[in-house]
Amino acid sequence: MMRASARANKASDPDSGTTDEERSPDVEARLQSGETIPGMLLRGGFVTAEQISKAHARQKTSGHRLGYNLIELGYVEPQTITTLLERQFGIDGIDLADVEIDPSALKLIPPEIARKYEVFPVSRDGSMIVLAMTDPREWTAIDDLKFLTGYDIEPRVADEYSILEAIDTHYDEEGEGSYRRLLEDLGEFELEVIEETPEDEDLGVLAAQVEAAPVVKFINSLLADAVQRGASDIHVEPYEDELRIRYRIDGVLRQMISPPPRMKAALISRIKILADLNIAERRVPQDGRIKLRMAKRVIDFRVSTLPTLFGEKIVMRILDKGNLTLDLERLGFPVEALHDFLDSIEAPFGIILVTGPTGSGKTTTLYSALTRLNQPGVNIMTAEDPVEYNLKGINQVQIREEIGLDFAQSLRAFLRQDPNIIMVGEVRDLETASIAIKAALTGHLVLSTIHTNDAPSTVNRLVDMGMQPFLVATAMRCIVAQRLVRKICLACKKPHQYAREALEDAGIEGPGLDAVYYEGAGCDECDDTGYRGRIGLYEVMRITGPLRQLITNHATTDEIRAHALKNGLVTLREDGLAKMMQGMTTLDEVLRETALV
Repeated sequence: MMRASARANKASDPDSGTTDEERSPDVEARLQSGETIPGMLLRGGFVTAEQISKAHARQKTSGHRLGYNLIELGYVEPQTITTLLERQFGIDGIDLADVEIDPSALKLIPPEIARKYEVFPVSRDGSMIVLAMTDPREWTAIDDLKFLTGYDIEPRVADEYSILEAIDTHYDEEGEGSYRRLLEDLGEFELEVIEETPEDEDLGVLAAQVEAAPVVKFINSLLADAVQRGASDIHVEPYEDELRIRYRIDGVLRQMISPPPRMKAALISRIKILADLNIAERRVPQDGRIKLRMAKRVIDFRVSTLPTLFGEKIVMRILDKGNLTLDLERLGFPVEALHDFLDSIEAPFGIILVTGPTGSGKTTTLYSALTRLNQPGVNIMTAEDPVEYNLKGINQVQIREEIGLDFAQSLRAFLRQDPNIIMVGEVRDLETASIAIKAALTGHLVLSTIHTNDAPSTVNRLVDMGMQPFLVATAMRCIVAQRLVRKICLACKKPHQYAREALEDAGIEGPGLDAVYYEGAGCDECDDTGYRGRIGLYEVMRITGPLRQLITNHATTDEIRAHALKNGLVTLREDGLAKMMQGMTTLDEVLRETALV
C-alpha cells in the first residue's frame, strides 16, 4: 500500500527530516546548534557514520524520514528516535507500542487521513485529542484535523515507523482483524531452523529487513499457527495493496489475518531465505524446502514460488509426519473394499494404481500400503517427486528431471537393484507405463498413481497413452479411486433434515429418504465451520478374469464400469452416501467431491 506523505510537496532537510517551514525560536536554536537527529545519534553512539550514510541512500527511494529508515534497517530502536524527537522539539513523546489506545479516538480520524498526515489518535479527553505526530510543527495538518474532528489537538511526538505501524495495527480497514491481534493470538514461538542458507552480505537493505524482529516473529508465528491449526498448505499471495494469507484446512482454503502491506517484500524474502532460495531472482519460479523443529517435532515445509503481477506468490506444503496416519484400517476404506485392496497389495507381482485429483490422499494410501509391506526380508524402492515423508527401511529416490533422473530412468535403475516392491510417484507417460508394466510382468509388485476421474476410466487412460490392452489386462491387479471429504465436528454435531428431493437427486432411495442425518453447527473447536478433519471415499476395482477379458477385447470405459458395478463395485458416490448415513459427513461434501454414475 503506497502512503501519501504530508511532506510530499515540501522541501525537506535530509539530515533532520524537518521542513523549511517557519520554525519557532526554541526549535531554531536547537537546529542551529547542530542538535539534529543524525547528530544526536552519532554523538550518543547509537549509530555509525556508515549506517547514517546507508539510511540516507535508502531515504532517496523509500519516501520516508531518516529515522524510519534507520529503524527499518535495524540500526536503532523506535523508542530511541522518539526520545531524540522529544529533545529536538521540546514536546513530550509517546511510546505507541506501550500505551492503551482509545477506540473512540480512532473513529474521529479516518485511516486515509491518518496516513496522509502521518498522525495517530491516541486518546480523547473532553474536547481534546491526544495526537501522536512525527513533526508537531506541521500547523497545516493540525488545523485540518481540528476542522475535521471539531476537537483541539494536543500533540505528542513519536517516530514515523511507530506511527505507521500503529495505523496498520489498529485501523481494521478490511474487516479481517489487525496485525497486533494476530501476533497476540498466535503467541511467541521459538523455532530452530535446521537447514537455513547463510546471510548474503550483498543483499544490502533487503537482507537487513528480513532479519528485523517483526518480520522474523511474524514468519515464526505464521508457520507455527498453520501447524497448530492442522493446515496442509499456506498460501502467501501479494496484491497491489495487500498481502493475503490463506491456510488450506481440511481441503478448503481459509483466509487469515493479513500483515501490514509494507512488510510484503520483507516477509516474502524471509521465507525464500529460509527455503534456501535466491531472493534476488524474482522472474522465474523456484522450489525449496524449510525444515523446522517445533515443540520437539520436526516439520518440513515444501516451498514453491511463482512470479505474479504484484510480486511472488508462495505456497508452502506442510509435511508433518506427526499427523500422518499410515494405518489402512483408519483411512476410511469400506470393509469389502479394504479386503480387496489388502489382497492386492499382498500379491507377489502386478500393478496397483491409485487415482484421484491432487490433494485427494493418494500418497497417504500408498505410504500406508508400503508401511504394511515393509519387512526386513523385503526390498522396497520408491521414485517420488518430491519425497514427502521419509519412511524408515524404504529406499526413497528424489526425482531430478533437470539432470535426467526422471521416473523412467529411476525405474530402469531399480530393476538392477534386486527390488521386491517398487513405488512410482506417478505414471505420466508411455515410457514410465511401459517400464512399470515390464516390472510387474517380471515378478515385481508395482504401486503408482495416475490422474483419472474414477477406477474404470483408468484402464483406457493407459491404453490412450499407447499401452497394448492385453499388457494392461495381464499386469493390472487393482485400481483404487479416492477422494477426501470433511468430517462433521463431533463437538457441535446435531441432527439435520434434508429436503427429500435433494436426497433423491443425490441417489438415495428407500429407507434412506427417512433416515436421520447430521451436520455441524459450528463452534470454537472447528472455527465455526462445522467440520473437523477429513476421511477418505474409496472405489476399489479388482481386475478379475472376466474383466481382463473385457480389457483385452478393447472394451469401452462404460462397458468396464457396467461389468464392475454388476459384480459389486461400490462407487465413490455410494461410499460417500454411506458415510453420510453413518453421520460422518454431510450431503454437501459428498456432492462436492463425487458424481452420480
